[in-house]
Amino acid sequence: MRPFAYSRAADVRTAVGAATGTPGHRTPPTSAPVQFIAGGTTMLDLMKLDVMRPSALVDINGLSTEHGSISVDQGGLRLGAFVHMAAAAEHSDVLRDYPVIAESLQLAASAQLRNMATLGGNVLQRTRCSYFRDTAWNACNKRAPGSGCAALEGVNRRHALLGVSEKCIAAYPGDLALALVALGATVETVGPGGKRIVPFERLHTGSDMPEVETVLLPGEVITAFVVPAGAWTRRSTYVKVRDRQSYEFAVTSAAVALDLDGDTVREARIALGGVAYRPWRSHAAEAVLKGKSLDTSLATRAARAAFADAQPREYNRFKIDLGQRTIERALLQAQAMVV
Repeated sequence: MRPFAYSRAADVRTAVGAATGTPGHRTPPTSAPVQFIAGGTTMLDLMKLDVMRPSALVDINGLSTEHGSISVDQGGLRLGAFVHMAAAAEHSDVLRDYPVIAESLQLAASAQLRNMATLGGNVLQRTRCSYFRDTAWNACNKRAPGSGCAALEGVNRRHALLGVSEKCIAAYPGDLALALVALGATVETVGPGGKRIVPFERLHTGSDMPEVETVLLPGEVITAFVVPAGAWTRRSTYVKVRDRQSYEFAVTSAAVALDLDGDTVREARIALGGVAYRPWRSHAAEAVLKGKSLDTSLATRAARAAFADAQPREYNRFKIDLGQRTIERALLQAQAMVV
């Protein structure tokens, strides 16, 4: 690990100032010389691998006093960005009214990591692509823009096939983000220009500029996630298929939320993981379901629609079939829930 300076910020203003008052602060947050750290479960890993090389870390755990709580009212759920994953997964209101969020957290990482990692840091975690994380590979547009993508013709079993381009086929690795994008959450931030609200579905950017992963501005801090109340939040679930049962990233996954009138779908929310470049909401699959009676046949049709635009490579083609089966299972599982 390379040498770095360390400081603490007691409030948002101090944190933003520390990140924007240094030379080079206008570079994208992923490559900025000053990086924020809270739980550190991703940042420290990438620093040890020499993938991220900040000259300074700003500890922002002091912001948890103001932005580290969970609240629920008639308007919906508010998750402070500094809430730890374990706390959100065990919160009684989240378990009862937003089970897809609780399940996505319970199935993520290990108990030790969930106790340390914050919700804000979790949604910003970077890809597990081995070509990105191993600096011996020179061709990685995320690390070195314009160098190419070694995964295109390499071992790409774990890579994405939705939202990809010839510049990058890395898969987004997180779980919580899928629940948030499916439920139509918004992100509250504070940056040099003040506060702003971003739809979660627009937080992560596309693969055309792999080195820029989110719409966050230099020095901008996520402070909260707001999930609007809806008839579909209680009938929601998260299905995660992986190579082993614990402490593993998804090969395919699906976050599903349904509003049913009997078996008729009034509203469907579907997000896919393990198969897409960024947290992926499948509006195509949702459109197939709306207004129709949900059964196995309809679930299959919706699942096929979700992968109609898939761009598989040599070793990840199997994800189309597996991803479709994952969606089918999640839909029927949500339908069977007693709410």
